Amino acid sequence: MAADAVHGARKAGRYALLAVVSVIVLFPIYAVLLQALKSGPDSFDHPRSLLPVDLTFDTIRSAWTIGKLDRLLLNSLLVAVAVTCGVILTSLLSAYAFAFLDFPLKKVVFAMFLATMLVPAEVTVLINYNTADSLGWVNTYQGLIVPSLASMFGVFLVRQVFLQVPGELREAAALDGLGHWRFLWSVATPLSRPTLGALGLFVFLGTWNAYLWPSQVITDEDHRTIQIGLEHLKTPNDISKLNLITGGLVVAAVPIFVMLVIFQRQLVRGLTAGAVKG
Repeated sequence: MAADAVHGARKAGRYALLAVVSVIVLFPIYAVLLQALKSGPDSFDHPRSLLPVDLTFDTIRSAWTIGKLDRLLLNSLLVAVAVTCGVILTSLLSAYAFAFLDFPLKKVVFAMFLATMLVPAEVTVLINYNTADSLGWVNTYQGLIVPSLASMFGVFLVRQVFLQVPGELREAAALDGLGHWRFLWSVATPLSRPTLGALGLFVFLGTWNAYLWPSQVITDEDHRTIQIGLEHLKTPNDISKLNLITGGLVVAAVPIFVMLVIFQRQLVRGLTAGAVKG
């Protein structure tokens, strides 16, 4: 009986701790959502502003109209899909080379590739902008997409999965007449689908939320993505409309929330698929 009581107390303690952590994590989301569902004056009426009363969709409607969020969402979707497809393709090809091909200084080249992951994105912004400007890619979709088409994180992740492919499978495929190209698409790629799904989701979300690079290479309205477009919802001279940004944030977060709910299992499976062999 004493052991059961101790076990029950420990279980209750764990659930209590999880409940506290959940409240801490979810409260900012709750507060933002309420701010987006209240009028300007009501959003500043504390503590009533944190209660689910006087709710309205007018703020979100105004943010959608004033910020032209339909165009921003379309731009973000186009860029995110293009970058995701590009990263998956380049990651597959590069990871295959590092996992299955033999060439001089392969380990050194791979180590140099890995070293690029230690370089902060802020360090490369200026040189990338100068390159994009020299190519005439400022305020273009190319400027948003091309610099992000390769990811060393993706190469590393897919390579870890390829390293787990048995050598006997590669030898059997060679005996059947499969060259490198057919082996990649017919054998290696299907085996890495969970990881590719996780990588695609990771890249899509990262591109959707990107702010630094789009804010540098895009200055016109036609090519703005959702994250830099939200900045133009600021109304510093009218405090009653400050929650327009919150309404825009909720709209921008909906696609992210939906994708995470749908693909959360693939994300976990994919990120742990290559964790056995280094």
